[in-house]
Amino acid sequence: MRNLVKSFGTLPTLIALLVLVVGCSASVGAETLTHSASAPYQPETRTFTITAVPLLVHEQQATMDYLKTDFAKGGILDGKEVYGFSPSSITVYAGDTVNLTLVNPEDDAHTFTVPDLNINVVMKGQSSTKTSFVVSKPGIYQFVCAEAEHAPYMWGQIVVLPAPSAQ
Repeated sequence: MRNLVKSFGTLPTLIALLVLVVGCSASVGAETLTHSASAPYQPETRTFTITAVPLLVHEQQATMDYLKTDFAKGGILDGKEVYGFSPSSITVYAGDTVNLTLVNPEDDAHTFTVPDLNINVVMKGQSSTKTSFVVSKPGIYQFVCAEAEHAPYMWGQIVVLPAPSAQ
C-alpha cells in the first residue's frame, strides 16, 4: 500500500484513481451488455406525475414583505404569478408512450401545453387529469402553462432521446 501511495502521491489520489478504474470497467461491462442485444429497441410506456406548484403568488404577500412591491402596479411581477412544474424535465426515448398525471392542488387554473406536439391539457383548480402521447422524433420539447398570468415563468421540457439501437 505504501508503495502505491508513493507511486501516485497521496492516499486520496490513489482512492480517486481506483474509483475511476472501477467505474470505467463497470461502464464498459454495462455498455457491452447494452450493445450485445440483437433485438431492436422496443418502445416502453413511461409514467410521470407533474404537479403545478406555487413559487411566488399573490397569497404570499403577507409572509414575504417584498412581494407587496413586486406585485404592485409597475412592480416586477405586476399582473403575474410565479408557478412552476415539478418535475420540470422528463426524459424518454423516441417511440415511448408517455403517460402523465397532471396535478393542480391550487385554485388557479393552469394548462400543460406543448406547442410543438399540439398538446394542450387544461388543469382545473384542485384537480388531477391524465394525458398520454407518443413522441416519435428525438429533440427537446418545451411545455408551458398558457395562462397569460403565469407566463413566462411556468415551463419545463420533455427530452426525447434517440431510441437505442442494437449492434
